[in-house]
Amino acid sequence: MITGLTWLLACQLVGEVAVRLLDVPVPGPVVGMLVLFVLLRVREVRDDANVVRAGLGLLRHLQLFFIPAGVGVVAYAATIRDQALPIAVALAGSWLAGLVVVGWATVLLERWLPQRSAS
Repeated sequence: MITGLTWLLACQLVGEVAVRLLDVPVPGPVVGMLVLFVLLRVREVRDDANVVRAGLGLLRHLQLFFIPAGVGVVAYAATIRDQALPIAVALAGSWLAGLVVVGWATVLLERWLPQRSAS
């Protein structure tokens, strides 16, 4: 388990360092996840690998990772209340933009991918 956690943290560290060195506008953990994905695909890791067991152990307790976000909402409740309209508009707008982009991408993919016969 410690080896798996070390791999996960090392990939995050590599992502953070890469983002800071290259000065790209992407979060370091996202780059770290990409590095981890590439490593897992290149090494063809099986289900009993340490990094997989560590990831599953973390996923079992995923709800604990939402506690800091909940504390932040409570800490900034007054600001959220004062800015409720802009927040609601931003949430609705981003949801609608995401929906439109996914729909558009789906239509494009259906046109470009070969038609499969219904058998």
